[in-house]
Amino acid sequence: MPNITLPDGSIQQYDAATSGADIAANIGKSLARAAVAVRVDGELYDLTREIDVDAGIEIVTRDSDDGLELLRHDAAHVLAEAVKELWPDTQVTIGPAIENGFYYDFAREEPFTDADLEVIEARMKEIVDRNEPIEREVWNRDDAVAFFRGIGEEYKAEIIASIPSAEDITLYRQGEFIDLCRGPHLPSTGALGKAFKLTRVSGAYWRGDSNNEMLQRIYGTAWSHEKQLRKYISMLEEAEKRDHRRLGRIMDLFHFQEEAPGAVFWHPKGWAVFQSLIDYMRLKQNAAGYQEINTPEIMAKALWEKSGHNAAFGDNMFTSETVDGRVYAVKPMNCPGHVQVFKQGITSYRDLPIRLAEFGKCHRYEPSGALHGMMRVRAFTQDDAHIFCTADQITEESIAVCKLILEIYRGFGFEDVRIKFADRPEVRVGEDAVWDQAEQALLKALEAGGLDYTHNPGEGAFYGPKLEFVLRDAIGRDWQCGTLQVDLNMPGRLGATYIGEDGNKHVPVMLHRAIFGSLERFIGILIEHHAGNLPLWLAPRQVEVLTITSDADDYASEIVTALRAAGLRAGCDLRNEKISYKVREHSVAKVPVLLAVGQREVDEHNVAVRRLGSKQQTVLSLDNAIAQLTEEVQNRGLVSND
Repeated sequence: MPNITLPDGSIQQYDAATSGADIAANIGKSLARAAVAVRVDGELYDLTREIDVDAGIEIVTRDSDDGLELLRHDAAHVLAEAVKELWPDTQVTIGPAIENGFYYDFAREEPFTDADLEVIEARMKEIVDRNEPIEREVWNRDDAVAFFRGIGEEYKAEIIASIPSAEDITLYRQGEFIDLCRGPHLPSTGALGKAFKLTRVSGAYWRGDSNNEMLQRIYGTAWSHEKQLRKYISMLEEAEKRDHRRLGRIMDLFHFQEEAPGAVFWHPKGWAVFQSLIDYMRLKQNAAGYQEINTPEIMAKALWEKSGHNAAFGDNMFTSETVDGRVYAVKPMNCPGHVQVFKQGITSYRDLPIRLAEFGKCHRYEPSGALHGMMRVRAFTQDDAHIFCTADQITEESIAVCKLILEIYRGFGFEDVRIKFADRPEVRVGEDAVWDQAEQALLKALEAGGLDYTHNPGEGAFYGPKLEFVLRDAIGRDWQCGTLQVDLNMPGRLGATYIGEDGNKHVPVMLHRAIFGSLERFIGILIEHHAGNLPLWLAPRQVEVLTITSDADDYASEIVTALRAAGLRAGCDLRNEKISYKVREHSVAKVPVLLAVGQREVDEHNVAVRRLGSKQQTVLSLDNAIAQLTEEVQNRGLVSND
């Protein structure tokens, strides 16, 4: 006779074992229709799983976060079932839910095509229409290994064989398809609905190891309702239009090529954007008391072993051995170099905090399949900074860093910024007591600064807990950019000390801080956020002078000279083309200001000003136009109304 305690504190008594489905039906028909699982004393159960002891329960609905993840997980299983029905010789491996969707990895010699995805998706919908019951089964591990080997599923058998032999495992059966899974699952395939779509195919190594065979990964998206699916597909279509790789070609900003995978070839216009970002950050950092330094890109591997990077990060580092037998590493991070600068000379507690900043070029090996334009690269520039301070200064310095980060993001139009607190990872350096101190210090700073945050368990850096700053862009996508870490480990490992008030040596606290993160990636985010329509101060070509007749050619050249003398990035189009053609072409190239000049403008020493995206134009004197544009650039769009 289990007593079931509901979230509102009320208690329902049952004469015999019950289930989540029975409890939901007992509460109401609408809840029963929306239910997809049940949380029993904090653990998710299938709706049909027996509850035979007293428990606190919560019905999980398809619109909840847990419910949506469950739908996506089931969509992966239905995908696998569809593929096995269509191509029985294909082997299934793993298929989890992920953000916004799901994927499943398959071992198949022939590559999947876009046409195949349409066929698979249609079969998935047939499986939903069959409304096959999804049934949980508990198996002995060795029996399960033998079963999957017997049906030719070697990958699945390998996964199961890695589970301790004493453990029972759970399999889920739907129709003729059976798969290894902890669950829970929907009661039937029909409960999934049809708000899903397969999106793409990519390669993936078995168990994420590049030494293993390459599999085929089919990605999909799944939602609670068709309306949500349509909204997401619309966002994907908009994202494709905004793709920084596409716009980078149109705007002539950069390119990539096979001879340097994961590295950017900057063109003059793109490099102008890059340098504008550095100038802006340098201005902000100088005002905040940072001192800019520069450290070597190649240092002895022994330094990285001492810092702990080699143990935690060695597979992602580029190394080289010289003819004299010394082994060097190309830096993946700037922190050890900054410690070396701090260590020069004797530092007193009176000198702290010391804030060192660098626009440091870093290199990390990323698998070829993970590279994605400027969003995932192997060579990048970090706007890195490290603050060396005392334990008593952690809170004040952390609050200042958070304020600076949020202020800079607002300046780029990012008002929706989320903060995540990431605590100790499984692989880390340092004692637990040190981690306790670092985590509490960072939490104290969040609370003292009145900042809202969510918890991201186990995702801290190997040397300390961190804050992750996540930007939401114009079409609703989240980008994790800035970070702040409290490090009580690395300074001591690298021998950094200061002289305390007591005259003794002490190890400083080291705050790691990045705002843009990778400048390359941040530029990619900005291009997509603004759909290429970068604000005037940041635009690669700020002004283009367009002639209406050839009689205005000399005047156009004079204007360009004056604009460049005022510090503006300008050019002119003297081609013998119609003005409408020129306007259209430079609008496609995302030039924010077009100045049209004909004989009238020559005679009156004026310009006709047209802004990107507007059909209106304003006639101004040349001096007035240059003054207004210069002020807008210098104030980065915040033009005074005085």
